[in-house]
Amino acid sequence: MEIIYVCRNPKDAMVSFYHFFKMNPNLKCTINWETFFNLFISGKVIGGSWFDHISGWYTHKEDFNILFLKYEEMKKDLRSAVLKICTFVDIKLNEKDIDTVVEKATFKNMKEDPLANYTFIPSDFLDHTKGNFLRKGIVGDWKNMMTVAQNEMFDKVYKEKMGDLPIKVLWDLKEEDAS
Repeated sequence: MEIIYVCRNPKDAMVSFYHFFKMNPNLKCTINWETFFNLFISGKVIGGSWFDHISGWYTHKEDFNILFLKYEEMKKDLRSAVLKICTFVDIKLNEKDIDTVVEKATFKNMKEDPLANYTFIPSDFLDHTKGNFLRKGIVGDWKNMMTVAQNEMFDKVYKEKMGDLPIKVLWDLKEEDAS
């Protein structure tokens, strides 16, 4: 069995989760960013700790034949990610089919596709008046939400919880290109 695990840098994942959280009418609560931030870094959100989830899967990637992809790498070079997936699942595609997959898998196209953007989900499960399920899809959007103090606290928690794992997180595509 092959498992494809796509992770996203935790700061952007947290921002996306916050916006998704606000769209869920079943939670019947309002929560501000600061409260959500503290819940997220302590692992007290639905689904538990991002840190535990990532490290749990990553430390067993060889045990379960897992291809570990990063959202940020896919944003930088989607075609390479598609080729990695094809190799991993042993599927041979011609160039035209690869181009089609890459085009269909862009954030822009997925945002417009009802099967990917979840507009088919009834409003009693996902309140579309409070935002889009696929919101921005950019890398580094956390900079628009986090204060300097939150960023410093997050970095400290990240280092404590993920320091031993050889996962290189890409916080912003512009920073990567500048180095």
